[in-house]
Amino acid sequence: MKDKRNEILARQLLEYSVKIQPGEVLYLEIKGKETLELGKQIIRLATEKGAVPFWYYNDESLIRQWVGKANDDQFKKQAELHLELMTRADAYIGLRGSDNPFDLADIDRTQLEKNNKLFYKPVHLEERVKRTRWVVLRYPNNAMAQLAETSQEKFEDFYFEVCCADYAMMSKAQDKLAALMDATDKVQLKGPGTDLTFSIKGIPYEKCDGLRNIPDGEVYTAPVRDSINGVITYNTPSLYQGFVYNDISFTFEKGKIVKATCSGDNEKLNKILDTDEGARYIGEFAIGVNPFIIHPMKDTLFDEKIAGSIHLTPGQCYDEAPNGNQSTIHWDLVLIQRTDYGGGELYFDDKLVRKDGVFTDADMEKAFSAENLRSKALA
Repeated sequence: MKDKRNEILARQLLEYSVKIQPGEVLYLEIKGKETLELGKQIIRLATEKGAVPFWYYNDESLIRQWVGKANDDQFKKQAELHLELMTRADAYIGLRGSDNPFDLADIDRTQLEKNNKLFYKPVHLEERVKRTRWVVLRYPNNAMAQLAETSQEKFEDFYFEVCCADYAMMSKAQDKLAALMDATDKVQLKGPGTDLTFSIKGIPYEKCDGLRNIPDGEVYTAPVRDSINGVITYNTPSLYQGFVYNDISFTFEKGKIVKATCSGDNEKLNKILDTDEGARYIGEFAIGVNPFIIHPMKDTLFDEKIAGSIHLTPGQCYDEAPNGNQSTIHWDLVLIQRTDYGGGELYFDDKLVRKDGVFTDADMEKAFSAENLRSKALA
């Protein structure tokens, strides 16, 4: 797709998100044919800036040929190859625009777990995430438009408005929310099928303002691992490892998910949670604040940023907000609390801070408005 907005987005990725410098190595992963145009702009601009881009093409249709058959030794050797490249990189950009996000749906779960443990974790979670400056993003191909249940033309307009938002302004807007979270001990979530309490006392927060994910727009921390009690019912669908889960509900006792149900395959859901001990505990709690993302589209990078939402994530915690939970999974599940999704309340230390997706602090709500955060470059 030739679109001048690709250059605007490429500049934002290079100059704002990863801050590429002359002489630095940029590791660029391109997934999906339609991402090539943005990839070209990134390579051209990175080269003009004096950086050294390295790129390779990948997508799920290729991954399935490998993951479905590889043995432990093959996974480890693949990880060694990619680690060698990743350790030499100063920055990483992942462009993800696969033609079919369900291409791994029929792959044996054991093989997917091996890929996560033996390849993805050492290369990405332990090397790329911890050491490089990185950003990942989806791309507006027809497959994404179908998941969002809209036309590709309409989806492209939505996509560039979201991805080219004024993230510097968003970062400023997040300061007040981050400070509020930092001072909070007890969190309570209420809504249809949800009454949950936990502590975030002593756990650091992290602002997500376009430096890691595009689109962005959340502030996250983690619950004290054993503090969660009650029930939460998520109201957005989640596409995970090629399968769509709906109406997931968790019951917690002392931090552990002791009951898990969904409107589909409960056995498949519980197998994920039985991956390891940490999969039944929570590694992240986050508040979504991107005003341009309103409805779920079965894409985590978008859905977890929905305005008026929270996500509570089974699995691995982040180093930036450690609560001690370790797992090979990290599954962001989203609850929207706006009135059009059933409403709900968010309390910090028994004080109502957001009702039906709207912050009770009028200045904070205004700071996160679309009018305040719309890109001037697209005007």
